[in-house]
Amino acid sequence: MDIEAGDRYGNKRIHQRIGGSNPSSISERSNNKVCHHWRAGRCNRHPCPFLHAEPSIDSLPKRHQPAVEHHSLVWKNPGTNPGPPSKWGKARAPQKAPDKICKYFISGNCNYGERCRFLHSWFVGDSFSLLTPLQGHQKVITGIALPAGSDKLYSGSKDESVRVWDCQTGQCVGVINLGGEIGCMISEGPWIFVGIPNAVKAWNTQTATDLSLSGPTGQVYALVVGNEMLFAGIQDGHILAWKFSAVGNCFEPAASLSGHRLGVVSLVVGAMRLYSGSMDNTIRVWDLVTLQCIQTLTDHTSVVMSVLCWDQFLLSCSLDRTIKVWVATETGSLEVTYTHNEEQGLLALGGMHDAQAKPVLLCSCNDNVVRLYDLPSFTERGKIFSKDEVRAMQVGPGGLFFTGDGTGEVKVWKWSANETQSVN
Repeated sequence: MDIEAGDRYGNKRIHQRIGGSNPSSISERSNNKVCHHWRAGRCNRHPCPFLHAEPSIDSLPKRHQPAVEHHSLVWKNPGTNPGPPSKWGKARAPQKAPDKICKYFISGNCNYGERCRFLHSWFVGDSFSLLTPLQGHQKVITGIALPAGSDKLYSGSKDESVRVWDCQTGQCVGVINLGGEIGCMISEGPWIFVGIPNAVKAWNTQTATDLSLSGPTGQVYALVVGNEMLFAGIQDGHILAWKFSAVGNCFEPAASLSGHRLGVVSLVVGAMRLYSGSMDNTIRVWDLVTLQCIQTLTDHTSVVMSVLCWDQFLLSCSLDRTIKVWVATETGSLEVTYTHNEEQGLLALGGMHDAQAKPVLLCSCNDNVVRLYDLPSFTERGKIFSKDEVRAMQVGPGGLFFTGDGTGEVKVWKWSANETQSVN
């Protein structure tokens, strides 16, 4: 269509072509080149030897068409049989716009209040809520424990103390000074185990039995119970094992597992296997009966910070910014069936079921955010913000879960319904 337009400099005929040009004329419109004067809105040539429309991809010569990349969210290790399709990472919802929390709100001195354009909340998500913060520790929280049959919550910190909290009032009712940085803490039945430099402290909350287990060289970073033994991941790369003796009411040394070159920072037990994550970037798989290493997993490229068993899968996270999902092959060896990528390094994993009995993964990253994902789709459920990195997470009864951060603060959270189960 031709449009005549006049201006103060006299009549000037401007030819504006609406739609595409006929590519069969004028030497195929100069090989599908687009008129740059038309793009600028001032072409006055008629007919114009160039296109007055953007060419479609299909009209371009094949050598100029962009390559189409086919990405799969699920893959197997190279050289392995593909096996049945995996559900990991499928049916993911579109990524949400990032929620930016106000840094002044975090520090407690935002002057804008409700007018602030950034988030003034400790979390994003509609399925859980913050019940209360527990304040008192002076350094990073390294362990949270809820012993069976007790109405107390225990938290351990690098400030060398264990604090005891009343679950009804949220008040601190006791402080235990251990004289060394606490590297980890767990509970098993009525027992509480605390890892400190060169020792593991154990006490029974029902009988008041207080024991000290010697043997470690350096800081104890991780503890787990399996096959009636207590395992400790040590700074020197060893894993020590003790067995409880009911006769002597004590823990007797059972084994020392060697193989890791650097400190063992995470342990988990599942399906008669002990899994250990290390600063040497590897995961070792140990037979709980023979206590022999039966496989070494080397897919991570940085420290393996946490390992978690869920169903027949092993999940691991690392400072290399990935979460890897491992599954056993027909031969019994583990291989990666899915890799989830984050923009930040990962510090800890936790798992539980929500009010609808759906499994949820809690992932603590070193940007001070805990991300919650549905499993196995890895659809985002929410975010938890902290003043500092969250190094400790623990699942409680009745939909409760706990996070402990680098400032020494423990936060108590609750799902919107009462019944949840931990991921074992």
